[in-house]
Amino acid sequence: MTSTAPADRPRIAICGLSLEASTFNPGATTIADFHPRRGAEVLDQRPFWGAGGALADAADWVPVLTGRSIPGAPVPAADYASLKAEILDGLRAAVAETPLDGLVFDIHGAMNVVGMDDAEGDLAVAVREVVGPDVIMSTGMDLHGNVSWRLAHALDLLTCYRMAPHEDALETKERAVRNLIDRLALPPEQRRPLKAWVPVPILLPGEKTSTRLEPATSLYARVPRIEALDGVLDAAIWIGYAWGDEPRNCCVVMVTGDDQELITREAEQLARAVWDARDEFQFVAPTGSLAEVLDIALASDARPYLISDSGDNPTAGGTGDVSWTLGELIADPRLTDGDVTTIFASVHDRQATDACVAAGVGAEVTVPVGGIVDPGPRGPVEVTGRVAHIAEGDPDAEVEVVLAVGRLQVIITRNRKPYHRMADFERNGLDAPHADLVIVKIGYLEPELYAIAADWMMALTPGSVDQDLLRLGHTRISRPMFPFDTGFTDPDLHARIVPMADQPVGQPG
Repeated sequence: MTSTAPADRPRIAICGLSLEASTFNPGATTIADFHPRRGAEVLDQRPFWGAGGALADAADWVPVLTGRSIPGAPVPAADYASLKAEILDGLRAAVAETPLDGLVFDIHGAMNVVGMDDAEGDLAVAVREVVGPDVIMSTGMDLHGNVSWRLAHALDLLTCYRMAPHEDALETKERAVRNLIDRLALPPEQRRPLKAWVPVPILLPGEKTSTRLEPATSLYARVPRIEALDGVLDAAIWIGYAWGDEPRNCCVVMVTGDDQELITREAEQLARAVWDARDEFQFVAPTGSLAEVLDIALASDARPYLISDSGDNPTAGGTGDVSWTLGELIADPRLTDGDVTTIFASVHDRQATDACVAAGVGAEVTVPVGGIVDPGPRGPVEVTGRVAHIAEGDPDAEVEVVLAVGRLQVIITRNRKPYHRMADFERNGLDAPHADLVIVKIGYLEPELYAIAADWMMALTPGSVDQDLLRLGHTRISRPMFPFDTGFTDPDLHARIVPMADQPVGQPG
């Protein structure tokens, strides 16, 4: 079937669900957490296809539904089923109106649905069944996503970020769309590239694979050089999602293009380079226990000194309500009674937030904080302090409270919220660049935090994204897997050519 779009523009649908979900997070990511966008709202999400965008007139866009949640917990089966059904119904209506030429599948790649493996693969297969075998489907994913054989088969064009932190996220999303538009300009029989897929038995946290340092810097620098080869369309390294306990969770290398011999060779060489570097991956910053890191920070003259509270990082899948670090901080008189100004962001606790709001700014309160969704090793922590500030209206947190315990300023939120931007602190009356210590639930520092840090360390703290993967207790990942197993040195790294989406999926050879 051919498009009937005006001026021969391709007709391209947009749909998808984006979530990074720790299977060790005991909470739930619900429909509301996805902040679903429908119709024109979908186009507003990306500047390149929105009004006046560079690709606005490149296609007849058919926006169906997209949802994007802060990383967190698995999705209840009923919530996923509801969103999936709405996407499929929207696609059926679109196809019934006029045949589609292409589809943008907007995903992260590490979503988990309760009772299901490979949620993105499940959704991709269902979408493919609705739109049919001739529609070209493209995705731009997070490099911490996972590419199962099933997902690689259902989609035609796959690419992912090349930077961690993900400063190229929007660029990657646009590249996925441009790749799609370029392929749709070819004759139908030439549109689908070949895909060389290589799973690499490595599963490491993002904090050990940041492109800010070696070996990831050099490994990811190879990607655009491979992409530039004649006969190659795209190259990608998905380092994978370490806090997902599913068989699909591992590193995957893919090279796509029209020259099978070339993409096979390049995929295998890149996969071998990743494997050979496995022992070289290291944390992006010096690490230690919270006590060790605090001692070093307080003894340092560097200000502000930033500390990552890494085990409950809400942008990696933590609940945001683990209170263990908070308990340690309020018990340390150097932070509460001395002359050190410390900011701690944040702890998610609806009841504590509402109690502080009810008391009002200036009130002295005693409230239990955190430890509800994920009790961790401590459970709720009783905090006595002064309500120093209340902010309302943040789309994620909804309500934020600054509770001052002496010189320690603790941000408590009604809903989960990461603190990566200076605006987040300014909105709460906090001057992060001029504080002595800024302690944030995060792993590697996002750009604005990195820019203000005179020095920083990462505290290895408990939570559902604990950096000590062996301590978490994975039971369902494929084995052997580095670093869970270290006695194997010669894994199978040959490239499998993925069947075209209009061919039977089969099994990886």
